[in-house]
Amino acid sequence: MSNLTVSRHFVEAALTGARAKGMSVDDLLREAGISPDLLELGAARVSSDQFSRLMQVLWNRTEDEFMGLGPRRARTGTFATMCSLVMSCPTLEAVYRQAFQFSRLFEPMVAMALDTDGEQARLVLRIEGELNDPEYFLRESILVIWHRLGSWLVGQPVELSAASFAYPRPAHGDEYRHIFHCPLTFGAEQTALTFDKRFLAAPVIREKPEMHQFLKTSPADLLSRPDESNTWTGRIRALIGRDFSDARALPDFDSIAVELHTSPQTLRRRLKQENTSFQEIKDLLRRDMAMYYLRREEWAINDVAAKVGFTEPSTFHRAFKKWTGVTPGAYRDGQRAGSDTRWPVSGTVPEAP
Repeated sequence: MSNLTVSRHFVEAALTGARAKGMSVDDLLREAGISPDLLELGAARVSSDQFSRLMQVLWNRTEDEFMGLGPRRARTGTFATMCSLVMSCPTLEAVYRQAFQFSRLFEPMVAMALDTDGEQARLVLRIEGELNDPEYFLRESILVIWHRLGSWLVGQPVELSAASFAYPRPAHGDEYRHIFHCPLTFGAEQTALTFDKRFLAAPVIREKPEMHQFLKTSPADLLSRPDESNTWTGRIRALIGRDFSDARALPDFDSIAVELHTSPQTLRRRLKQENTSFQEIKDLLRRDMAMYYLRREEWAINDVAAKVGFTEPSTFHRAFKKWTGVTPGAYRDGQRAGSDTRWPVSGTVPEAP
C-alpha cells in the first residue's frame, strides 16, 4: 500500500504545459483517476499512485517527457533510452557523465552536469533555451529524477548535503523540505545538488531484468514515490507504523532513538538536517494515512478518525481541515467524483491498487 501523498500544487504545476497546448485538463485528471473537483478544495493532496498515473498520462498525451514545459519536445522513450545506455556503466560517476553526454546530443540541451571539488560532488542543472515552467516543476523534476535514478542504480541513497536553486524561494518552498531532505538555498548562482564525492565510486548493481521492470512506471514513480528507507524520516515512519488507534502502542521518541541505535540528541540533530521533526513526521503520517483510508469507502469517517488516533471525531475533522483545507467528507466526495477512471490506450499506466 502506498500511503504517501502529493501536494495539489505539483498536480497543477505538472498540467501547465498541457493547459498551454489547449488540452482538456479535466480529461487528463480523470484519466489519471483524479477528480477535477478535488483540486478546487484548498490545500488538497492526491495519492502518490494518482500522481504517478498523471505523469504517465501527461507523457502519453503530450508525446513529450517534458510535458510542454521545456525548450523543446522530449519524445516519449527518451528517458528509457538513457537508462538503457547507463546500465553498462561501472560506477555512479560513469552513470552521471554518460547521462550528460547523452542529453547534450539534443539541442537545446536539458541535463545535469557533474562537477567535483575536493571532497564534494555537484550535479548542476544545465538548460539552454526558453522554458514554459513558471512553477519550476520541470527543473524540480530533473533534479529529483537524476538524483533518485542514480540512487536506484547503485542500490543506496545518495545522501544530499545541500540543494541550491537559482530562483527565489517559491510559494511552495516548504514542500522542498520533504523532497530533498537537506539544507536549502534559494537565490543561488546555480541550481544544483551537492553530495559527498565518495558516492561516485559506488558500483552499479542493477541488472537488465530489474531495469525492464523499473521502466514500467519510471520516471513517474521516481517523482511520486521516493525511497526513504535510508533517510531518518523514512526509518521513523516505518517504526511508527500505520495504526494510531492505540496511543499506548505507539513508540515514543526515546524508544525510536534506541531502535535506531542513536541518542535522542543525535536523532534530533539528524532530523533538523532533514528539515523536519518527530512531531511533524507523526502529523504528516497521520494525514497521509487519513487520506488513504478516506479513499476506501468501506471505512466510515468516524472509524478513520479512530484509526489515525483521534478519540473525538470533531477533533479529527478540525485537524484534517487544517492539513488539507477541506473536511474529511468533502475530501471523500471529491475522490468519489474521480472514480470513473479511463486509462491511456498505450497501457503503460499500472492499474489502480
